[in-house]
Amino acid sequence: MKLTSEQVKQTVNQLGAQVLPDEHPAMPQLNSMFGEHTFFVDETGLKVLEPTPSLAAERQTGEVVSLADWSDADLTRLMAHEPEPTGVIVVFEHVRH
Repeated sequence: MKLTSEQVKQTVNQLGAQVLPDEHPAMPQLNSMFGEHTFFVDETGLKVLEPTPSLAAERQTGEVVSLADWSDADLTRLMAHEPEPTGVIVVFEHVRH
């Protein structure tokens, strides 16, 4: 799921994860491995959001899916694994302009 800048802000606020910017050197490899997503990293590894059905029409939600775990104590190397839903749901509040 590719997120808007507002959705990225809301996700960072709710998860405490860092977003990988589109210009990050790892993005081409991540996109080829996992598809076009907005990628996040936290203390446990690499995450994306997948859309989930929402009961409230004005709210969109996404489930956090883990794609890779850190394989070293310095958090510099990731070990990919099968996508694992975490059960964590991010709720996007509609922003009125």
